[in-house]
Amino acid sequence: MRRTLHLLDTILSNVIMLCIVAALFVRSDWLLVDKLDRIRVYTRWQEFNFVAWTLDALGMKQAQAALGAPRYMDIDQQRETVYRYLALIQRMDRLNYEVTVIYADPNVDNPEQASADKRAELAEARALEKRLAPLAEEVLQAQLSEVLRGMGLVSAGQPMPPVLYHVTPLPYALIVSPRTEISQDANISLLPGLSLEERIRMEEDVATNLDKSALVVAIGGVGVYPTMVQSTSDIVWLTEVVAHEWIHNFLTLRPLGVRYDATPQMRTINETTASLAGKEIGRALLERFYPEKVPPPPPEPAPEPEPSDQPAVEEPEPTPPVFDYRKEMRVTRLETDRLLAEGKVVEAEAYMEARRKVFWENGYLIRKLNQAYFAFHGAYNDTPGGGAAGEDPVGPAVQALRQRYPSLAAFLRAIGQVKSFEELQGMLQ
Repeated sequence: MRRTLHLLDTILSNVIMLCIVAALFVRSDWLLVDKLDRIRVYTRWQEFNFVAWTLDALGMKQAQAALGAPRYMDIDQQRETVYRYLALIQRMDRLNYEVTVIYADPNVDNPEQASADKRAELAEARALEKRLAPLAEEVLQAQLSEVLRGMGLVSAGQPMPPVLYHVTPLPYALIVSPRTEISQDANISLLPGLSLEERIRMEEDVATNLDKSALVVAIGGVGVYPTMVQSTSDIVWLTEVVAHEWIHNFLTLRPLGVRYDATPQMRTINETTASLAGKEIGRALLERFYPEKVPPPPPEPAPEPEPSDQPAVEEPEPTPPVFDYRKEMRVTRLETDRLLAEGKVVEAEAYMEARRKVFWENGYLIRKLNQAYFAFHGAYNDTPGGGAAGEDPVGPAVQALRQRYPSLAAFLRAIGQVKSFEELQGMLQ
């Protein structure tokens, strides 16, 4: 009987997988419209093949699911598996850095010989990672599924779609915006591993030949199925991103996700929803399975001093204010929007470059700050204050709607039916 139920569950999961994959590829095809053909002249030779990657990942996940290893592990064993995997990733990152330093050091005459031991250790770690990563992914998938069940984000007793993710080198994204306004005309996935020179050349080709603003950005995850997640040793970041990308799968089966690319507002609603939910779910997973890794709450604001009859004490020299990245980025976006609205495109671009230098002087490495930068980062508007989104009202509307619902599940089921920004605004009236 148990074997029969397991077989039925496998068949159901396969059907769900195929439905999600079909929906995702149909949605992706909407991007390939005539107006993008001119852009893709410069990208076709370096575009990422999602079909091949998805089929390979689905096959691997099916093989893992057949073993069902997490079902035979207690919580302590699951935690040990995940921590062992994260420690291995940290070790690999350290070795990669050390090898890079050896090759960059002008005082090393023979970097190949000098790095031989570290490269051998790195090869050994990579071989271990190939064996350990699938099991760690299975564990985190099972743990996230349990958390989603506790939140009521299930159908027939399990999350729909089933949680599937795979750590993999992620494609870059070429973002294209008009120069005259901040608006995402294209988001084209490129091969991982492109050199900086290749990325810059592609940006310059699009910018020069099409009079567009272009930027190739690194991303942390992709909501295909299974979802793609960047390698990391940070469990806080990992759990949040895995949850964020699962939310995209969840929404793909609903009107909001289906209309992801319909308008810039719909893209922002999707991304802001996934960001809000990803943080909530990721934190819940940590609280359930890794409580020692739960980040501390933000500090309370200092109370105002009480009036006093005592004589004034000489105040020390004031310390320079701390550079507030989010506040300064919001200022930059607002002024850029103002200049572009007045038709001052050249002035806006000169202003953004000057502001990029300000960020650099305060420790923030931004390679290029342009219209495409804001078109991409402005869609992730889940924190009050705007940041790269400036005064865009879409993110605050999603945040306000979340406050209307007592549970995350109720919020997601409500916003999942949204078909336009106007409909979202109507829900808040």
